Amino acid sequence: MAKVMLRYDSKGAISFYVAKKDMEETILNAEFDTDEKWGGEVKLSNGETWFIEPSVKKFPAEVMAVRRGE
Repeated sequence: MAKVMLRYDSKGAISFYVAKKDMEETILNAEFDTDEKWGGEVKLSNGETWFIEPSVKKFPAEVMAVRRGE
C-alpha cells in the first residue's frame, strides 16, 4: 500500500505520484469515472495497474493505493 497524490496536470490528465518511489505517471483509465464515484482499478501510462478505493472525484487528493499484479 502506498500514499499517492492525485492531481490534474497541465494537459488536464490525472497525474498519479508516489513520493517514496519518485514515480509520476498519467492515469489512462479508471474502473469508475464519474464525479460521484471515481477510482477502482486504474491503469497507468507505464503499464501498471493500481487499486484506489472509489470516492467522489475531487483533485488534488492524497489517497492510499495498492499495486495489482500484472
